[in-house]
Amino acid sequence: MQTNTSPIMDNRQSLGSMLMVGDVVVHTDILTERFCCDLAACRGRCCVEGDAGAPVTMDEIARIEDVLDTVWSRLDAQAQSVIDRQGVSYVDREGDLVTSIVRGRDCVFTTYDTSPEPCCLCALECAFRDGLSRWRKPISCALYPIREKRLGSLVGLTYHRWDICAPAVRLGREKNIPLYRFLRQPLTERFGQAWYEELETAVREMKAQGLLVE
Repeated sequence: MQTNTSPIMDNRQSLGSMLMVGDVVVHTDILTERFCCDLAACRGRCCVEGDAGAPVTMDEIARIEDVLDTVWSRLDAQAQSVIDRQGVSYVDREGDLVTSIVRGRDCVFTTYDTSPEPCCLCALECAFRDGLSRWRKPISCALYPIREKRLGSLVGLTYHRWDICAPAVRLGREKNIPLYRFLRQPLTERFGQAWYEELETAVREMKAQGLLVE
């Protein structure tokens, strides 16, 4: 797999801080920002804030439908009603396929743990952790706060900054965990082990050349 760092070295000002690994364009914020989810602080608000569901693929919709009976009892009545009416997904105003939402914001697969304090959890992931499903959740959820965008024949990865995740940034800095390392598992799941190893190699090369301060 080829790693191309020439855009950064040859045309840094015009192209910005980007690194190309294979056919994936990675913003260097993903390499330098520290991040470590702090569920005790954020209470899972990323599942219920916003105005659209999580991006999903047709394959993921099929997987969700396969486990729907397993997670159904974990969903609240309004979420069940939305799914009965429109299914587990819809096309948002930007033309993207996303999970259905309830009350104009909550993902329909949001469930709540009320002990000791209310906390939003993913019903799909809860079923996986309980051994009731072999599939965890949509890759867009697993990769967050990294967002994926199709750039013609390429894939672009950017870091989405959100005040909800401020505790995760603080904890990541305390533990000194770069975002790309915190999300190693979902990045590997999405792009493969060889790709992730190429990313790590590129980071080492950029640091050696003084192009990246991790």
